[in-house]
Amino acid sequence: MALAELYTQYNRVWIPDNEEVWQSAEITKNYKAGDSFLHVQLEDGTELSYPVDPAALPPLRNPDILVGENDLTALSYLHEPAVLHNLKIRFVESKLIYTYSGIILVAINPYKQLPIYGDAIIHAYSGQNMGDMDPHIFAVAEEAYKQMARNNKNQSIIVSGESGAGKTVSARYTMRYFATVSKSSSNADVEDKVLASNPITEAVGNAKTTRNDNSSRFGKYTEISFDQSYQIIGANMRTYLLEKSRVVFQSENERNYHIFYQLCASAMQPEYEHLKLGSAEEFNYTRMGGSTVIEGVDDRANMVETQKTFSLLGLKKDFQMDVFKMLAAILHLGNVEIAAVGDERSSISMEDKHLSIFCELLDLNCDKMARWLCHRKIVTTSETVVKPMTRAQAVNARDALAKKIYSHLFDFIVERINQALQFPGKQHTFIGALFCVGNEFHVFKLEQEEYMKEDIPWTLIDFYDNQPVIDLIEAKMGILELLDEECLLPHGKDENWLQKLYNNFVNKNALFEKPRMSNTSFIIQHFADKVEYKCEGFLEKNRDTVHEVLIEILKESKVCDKHVQPKLNRSRFDFLLKCFISKTLMSYIFQFRNSLSLLMVTLNATTPHYVRCIKPNDEKLPFEFDSKRVAQQLRACGVLETIRISAQSYPSRWTYIEFFSRYSILMAQQELSINDKKQICKIVLQRLIQDPNQYQFGRTKIFFRAGQVAYLEKLRSDRLRQACTLLQRRVRGWLQRRRFLALRRAALTVQQYYRGQQAITARNLKETWAAIVIQKYCRGYLVRRLCQLIHVAAVTIQAYTRGFLARKKYRKVQPIKHLISVTGNNSCSVKNMNTIAIIPILYLFRVWFLYLLSFCICHVLSPFCFNRVLESHFQSQKEIYEKEIEGLNFKVEHLSQDINHLQKLFREENDINDGIRLEVSRLTSENLVRSRCRSTTQMCLWLSKYCEHVFETSRLKQIGPCKMTLLHADLKPRGVVVNMIPGLPAHILFMCVRYADYLNDADMLKSFMNVTIDGIKQVVKEHSEDFEMLSFWLSNTYYFLNCLKQYSGEEEFMKHNTPRQNKNCLKHFDLSEYRQILSDLAIQIYHQFIIVMENNIQHMIVPGMLEYESLQGISGLKPTGFRKRSSSIDDTDTYTMTSILQQLSYFYSTMCQNGLDSELLKQAVKQLFFLIGAVTLNSLFLRKDMCSCRKGMQIRCNISYMEEWLKDKNLQSSNAKETLEPLSQAAWLLQVKKITDDDAKEICEHCTSLSTVQIVKILNSYTPIDDFEKRVTPSFVRKVQAMLNNREDVPQLMLDTKHLFQVTFPFTPSPHALELIQVPSSFKLGFLTRV
Repeated sequence: MALAELYTQYNRVWIPDNEEVWQSAEITKNYKAGDSFLHVQLEDGTELSYPVDPAALPPLRNPDILVGENDLTALSYLHEPAVLHNLKIRFVESKLIYTYSGIILVAINPYKQLPIYGDAIIHAYSGQNMGDMDPHIFAVAEEAYKQMARNNKNQSIIVSGESGAGKTVSARYTMRYFATVSKSSSNADVEDKVLASNPITEAVGNAKTTRNDNSSRFGKYTEISFDQSYQIIGANMRTYLLEKSRVVFQSENERNYHIFYQLCASAMQPEYEHLKLGSAEEFNYTRMGGSTVIEGVDDRANMVETQKTFSLLGLKKDFQMDVFKMLAAILHLGNVEIAAVGDERSSISMEDKHLSIFCELLDLNCDKMARWLCHRKIVTTSETVVKPMTRAQAVNARDALAKKIYSHLFDFIVERINQALQFPGKQHTFIGALFCVGNEFHVFKLEQEEYMKEDIPWTLIDFYDNQPVIDLIEAKMGILELLDEECLLPHGKDENWLQKLYNNFVNKNALFEKPRMSNTSFIIQHFADKVEYKCEGFLEKNRDTVHEVLIEILKESKVCDKHVQPKLNRSRFDFLLKCFISKTLMSYIFQFRNSLSLLMVTLNATTPHYVRCIKPNDEKLPFEFDSKRVAQQLRACGVLETIRISAQSYPSRWTYIEFFSRYSILMAQQELSINDKKQICKIVLQRLIQDPNQYQFGRTKIFFRAGQVAYLEKLRSDRLRQACTLLQRRVRGWLQRRRFLALRRAALTVQQYYRGQQAITARNLKETWAAIVIQKYCRGYLVRRLCQLIHVAAVTIQAYTRGFLARKKYRKVQPIKHLISVTGNNSCSVKNMNTIAIIPILYLFRVWFLYLLSFCICHVLSPFCFNRVLESHFQSQKEIYEKEIEGLNFKVEHLSQDINHLQKLFREENDINDGIRLEVSRLTSENLVRSRCRSTTQMCLWLSKYCEHVFETSRLKQIGPCKMTLLHADLKPRGVVVNMIPGLPAHILFMCVRYADYLNDADMLKSFMNVTIDGIKQVVKEHSEDFEMLSFWLSNTYYFLNCLKQYSGEEEFMKHNTPRQNKNCLKHFDLSEYRQILSDLAIQIYHQFIIVMENNIQHMIVPGMLEYESLQGISGLKPTGFRKRSSSIDDTDTYTMTSILQQLSYFYSTMCQNGLDSELLKQAVKQLFFLIGAVTLNSLFLRKDMCSCRKGMQIRCNISYMEEWLKDKNLQSSNAKETLEPLSQAAWLLQVKKITDDDAKEICEHCTSLSTVQIVKILNSYTPIDDFEKRVTPSFVRKVQAMLNNREDVPQLMLDTKHLFQVTFPFTPSPHALELIQVPSSFKLGFLTRV
């Protein structure tokens, strides 16, 4: 696809801007080839017709999905505005100071302390692949350490950047990382000494400049040495180009070296009174810059820290004091007053206080020093001439002496530091760290390796070569050689040297120019820009000499004679002073060239890693991004050139699974039906991009040229836009139809009421009233008629009924009367009988009456009334039936539950029986029963033999501890827990204790307890990584401890005992001391037990909880840059959430099988859940690519799986769920809306388990995956931060994954009576008498 075709409506471009360097604009009209203008709209709404050159169109802006990438090489469009914008978004909005640019780590100085360098973060990066975590200086250090260990090759970390960019801080954290991850037990103080060297070198080699409060004024290459186990055994430091001139001169708002101000701040301390110092304002060498104090820096406290680090390195107090003497002497030397005597001479008063102090501190002859500071000795072949010097020459001589003393003192301190950092042992490998200002053009080798690994054809790319500039400066007859040549001449001058440069290079070398308006300078075209050099002072600086007479005077100093080296038998300082004469014969350039050559030899033999430090602004404001300054540094340091080179190859890389997940929306249904995803990707890509030169298929990745990912994103956006348009059309149509129907119903209702209102007239009212009157009389007539019919029917029924009853009564009364007359019964019986006879008659009457009533109602009442009566009757019957049905349903449900419960019990019983049958068959087939019995029998035989020896001989010394080891070594968890009570070994051990108590044998009891405890310790030590063994002995140690408590005789432990158990309590001995020892041993076993579980599950946590995506349709993969690790489609080794749950289930089942107490089990599960939550959350903090809404959904889903696991295991009361609360809140924070003030308030109220630092980190790291997601604005983050200011929490980003909750061992009495414990006869433990 032609690049011009991408300049369509809605796409965005970058156009130059005077303030921000580049500004974004959106194309409002499709660009056609040949157009002279590009119609755009700026972000402030301004519409513009921007003139363009068809051959050089404005650079295109990357899609939003690529903005904020960890690696600049992942950007589809690689150019200056894209790099600037990406760095600005990460630095200003996301508060991320590190970004990869291929193999280079770009580090922007935040001018603020950040909580991203703690030990927890070091451990988080340790062992990780570069690219798996967010960019960090620790990632570079880990990569260097890993390559050193893997390839057995020396490494170098090259940190470059201008003053104030953060090189010193990067060096400090790099060394701290190596010291932490390679900590050795044998040389525990090596790492501390390596780290302690930094404060000393910073004190004597760093100073405040206009750009940096702690600027390194020397080059440093530090080698950290490792042994064959890759543990630090020492370090060595080389220094280059100390800025000696700073000792005697500082520009405005700058300071001298920190150590001078530290001494002055401590001048009033008793130990420094003999130095006779005062405020820094009193000395010329410290007040020259007019800035003696650094805001926020306590020089006195730093002096204490410097002394501590001197002591830590083994440099004694007398050595420190001699160093401070020389430093104080330099300050006093700067205050020596030199007076002019005429035009040709100068002198120093013998009453000069500072000269006296200077000579006193260095133990020098004051008269000689005063004389030779103002005179010089010229030695010729025939005579020696003493020549006086002018005041200016004398001042220069004084300053040169001060510089020379400080320079060699600096070298001496570095030498002593190196001696302190040398430890016994042979260096196997080293990692060197170089801090300089330079360019990086070393991406090609790694690019080549990547292409070869992926089977991608590649060709070399032309790039800027800096070698011609190097040749101009230091080749034969180059600038430096001509300078050395001029220095050798007796009357060499700067002007003569400059004229030679003009003659040799003007119009002959394109990189050398002569300024038009100057005859005292020259211009060199460097990589970054043209630099103009003034020749004044070049020769003097290059000579770098001190008069020999002054050197001879300094040799008389006895200050350093106390520090004698055994091999040299002279002070190191004296040795260095004797080298002054020989060094004066070598120019400064020659010295530097030699040291640089040695350095290059070292660097060329190592694998380089690059860190480029960037200064974001000149005002040192935190997180302020000056685009002009940053662009200037990026151009000068070669980062943009590196980007340009990467852009010419294949900068964007996708794994096949990432491409499939991202662009499946562009695939046809027929293509998706293919099973091979790799083949699908190839087919789709060939269809979408016609030019095969724009991409390459590797083994695991697809490589794209610049702009192709943006084109694919455009196609994807167009497809989504079409889908959205279709959805909008359908939804809008549905909404309009719904609205229309609602309006229609409303209109009908209005019409109805309106027409009704119109119908209400006087005539209608009269007619309505007349109808009501007619209805009233009609209804009354009908009711009266009904009443009359009922009355006639009732009278008729009564008449017939009474007649019937009278006749029936008459027929019955005749024989009864006769009977009464015979028997003499009274008339009361007759009445009773009459009543009995009448009852069925009355019932029959009622039936007839109801029938008649129904007949009348059916024939007389209107059908409407009849229906109403029937409906009422049916309704009442229905309610009765529903209540009965409800009651029956309840009974059925209750019975169903009972049936289910019985079925479950039946199944469990069957499962238990099946398990027992399978276990028995397995043990029988493998003959394990016999071996298990044998091992247990051996244990008991030993107990029998042991006790019999004790009982018979009472000679404890004859019983070796090794026998007790058999008790523990022969016990296997799987061999004891089957078909035995929990803690059987513990109960057997206590029965032995009980037997010794029964015999009242203190020696036997003491020996038994000691050997038992030692045996458990030995087994735990030998099986320190065996989870089952640790679980087994943790359980038995706990049971043994509880038995000692339960039968101790103490009331608090006897509450739940049976009377028989109380009778078995110990009678003669108090074992509380041994209980404490066992309790400590149980805690030790528990901690090792937890460590083993954590080690087994920790490597699963991040892949399972964070990386694996189980939810369909939420994948949010983004394009990868150079630093992203390779992955294949079929990754069978990937851990999932199921892997974590299976591991947890294994831990749980093993603990249950070994009879571990439920409370201990809950504590162990709580600890594991805390580890899972902490490791996942820490990784989330350090992985910006994981901070998205979709990932929050996945994390919340995984948390729900773990909660279900807890519920399934009935562990809800373990408080394990609460340990996941920070992770749960973090997942919620990723999903919640983050726009309005109410959203900010809700976040503050909900995220109570997250600290302010953690909340802000997640908000800053939030990364949209699709166009519909919006970034969190900086204003919203500031709003949340302001609301959280009152919260009192620890400003710590990472959770401590090593934190252990306090373990408690609850007292749980054993329900098993000792006399009821069944011990098989094959154990031969008959000596265990029931007492």
